Amino acid sequence: MDAQDARLSSYDFQLPPAAIAQTPLEPRHRARMLCVEPQRGWQDRTVAHWPQLLRPGDLLVLNDTRVLKARLRVRRASGGMAEVLVLEPHHSGCWVGLVKPGRRIRTGDRLQLLGAAEADLIPIEVEVAGDHPASGGRLLRFPCRSPAAMEQLLNRYGEMPLPPYIHSSSGDGSRYQTTFARRPGAVAAPTAGLHLSVDLRQRLEAAGILTAFVTLHVGLGTFRPLQQDDLREVSLHSEQVEIGADTVHAVQRAQASGGRVVAVGTTSCRALEGVAAENGGQLMPYEGPVDICMRPGYRLQVVEGLLTNFHLPRSSLLLLVSALIGRQRLLQLYREAIDSGYRFYSFGDAMWIPPEAVLPHVRPPGH
Repeated sequence: MDAQDARLSSYDFQLPPAAIAQTPLEPRHRARMLCVEPQRGWQDRTVAHWPQLLRPGDLLVLNDTRVLKARLRVRRASGGMAEVLVLEPHHSGCWVGLVKPGRRIRTGDRLQLLGAAEADLIPIEVEVAGDHPASGGRLLRFPCRSPAAMEQLLNRYGEMPLPPYIHSSSGDGSRYQTTFARRPGAVAAPTAGLHLSVDLRQRLEAAGILTAFVTLHVGLGTFRPLQQDDLREVSLHSEQVEIGADTVHAVQRAQASGGRVVAVGTTSCRALEGVAAENGGQLMPYEGPVDICMRPGYRLQVVEGLLTNFHLPRSSLLLLVSALIGRQRLLQLYREAIDSGYRFYSFGDAMWIPPEAVLPHVRPPGH
């Protein structure tokens, strides 16, 4: 492994602002797809071609998390305006949230939620119950605690938390949601899954491609900037993962029959690999936190191929993809993608890394 692989500064690249996708394509599967070839080179396809590049019996693992309308406008007791980004439930019965401006909001403050149609909504207050040092946010006490009840409240008062690099409106927010989203709890979309239209999923099924689901509620660990240049010291904010016995059995059946396990998105990859790491390399049913940081030098335990988007410089997601094909090759592919007009980030295009393009020493044992 190159010594520079362990330095965050080695995962930088220049991206023209025009390359950042501001709106999603219709239909979803119209997005371009850079197909990484073994050894060197790549092919330019669209996501619509993906069923032709897979094999009957391959297993696609999808993240079925659903994005909450987690961005709230609030009024402070002084009359000043503020913003809250709800992150995740806390064991105390509160919810963790990032507040802005943070320096003006203190423990004991009460914040009034403001909706788009303010006159039609019952006034609701949220209490600032304390600090949350791990996230740099606050503990917020809402009048509801369960994810389902919280989703109902956020649907009335909240807005879709689009990333700051997207300056256009997403309409009703449905395009920042996968077609298979069913488990509320995320504050960002599993973006590779955004490409899978209902039509494409039907064609995948007709081609004999199997699917299974994991749940990773995308949170602070995904979009929080990395700080340490020495990646040997990096740690990520944990994210909640759930993998059921049915998914574990689907993976085992695929492996036993010669099918390949393909993660749709870095979140699905982290879920599978993180849970395997918790169990000595074996995938088992699991519900709890995962904080795995995959970078060059990591050896896969479950995942054989990956569909992913194009990611931000110096991000943990860039490290993960580098772990599969190498940092230098990934950065070269990114340069060529920029020159070829690929669209980057959440609403952007896709990259397909088939199992044969994964570095041999990185592939799961026995595959």
